[in-house]
Amino acid sequence: MQRVSARVDMSEVSSGSMGPLHGLGVIITRPARQSAAISTQLAALGARPIVWPAIVILPPDDPAALARVHAELDHYDIAIFVSANAAEFGAPDPARWPRTLQTFAPGPGTVEALAAVGIRGAIMPAVSLDSEGLLALPELRSVEGKRVAIFRGQEGRELLGATLRERGAHVQYVECYRRSAPSGDATGLLDIVRERRAHALSLTSVEGLENLVAAVGTEGLRFFASLKTFAPHRRIVAAARQRGLDAVETGPGDGGLIAALLEFAAARRA
Repeated sequence: MQRVSARVDMSEVSSGSMGPLHGLGVIITRPARQSAAISTQLAALGARPIVWPAIVILPPDDPAALARVHAELDHYDIAIFVSANAAEFGAPDPARWPRTLQTFAPGPGTVEALAAVGIRGAIMPAVSLDSEGLLALPELRSVEGKRVAIFRGQEGRELLGATLRERGAHVQYVECYRRSAPSGDATGLLDIVRERRAHALSLTSVEGLENLVAAVGTEGLRFFASLKTFAPHRRIVAAARQRGLDAVETGPGDGGLIAALLEFAAARRA
């Protein structure tokens, strides 16, 4: 992952609510644009969101390539957006979106991001909300001769495109954003964790976890072991546990995280 000079600010969101998450400090490591909605929801339930974006999302190095695909959307049969970032940075004006173009997303967050930019009706897996789940969909099993555009960040996983090519599809990767490690330090975040003002850590990618580790250092990471860590996928959970974190898998999307936090908060009060 590229590291650039885009600085990330850490912020603590206060809450005046006496809801079921009252007083619970929850570290949100999502990219900045994706942190706002979940922070608002958590604050409404009484939690104190602590926003420290572990990944910075930037425009692609070659925006002209994305523009060319947008101009040729009528030539494609299938469009796959691999993440909410891909939807936010890769979706064109919805007026230019062909009605016959089948749209796929790996989970509810990406479906919601597509709907927010005017592209509705995206198909997502019922289980295994990832590339493997997409590949199990019947609509993506018989793709011989079809043209597929995969909207993703730079240096994404190859499984999806490689498998679709094996099934006879003509695949075009569309790199519509790039990820960067944050350049700011994590001193403020470490102070919050040391002072026990944080109780839970939310992770949404292995890359974000590794960026956090790089920012706080091995010595700093040991303080995070006292937190309960929540992640929506088993790969992230496994990586977090390897780093010594007390990680559990949640259900998909914001609803899955909130449900897990409600259960955690209830157990702390018991």
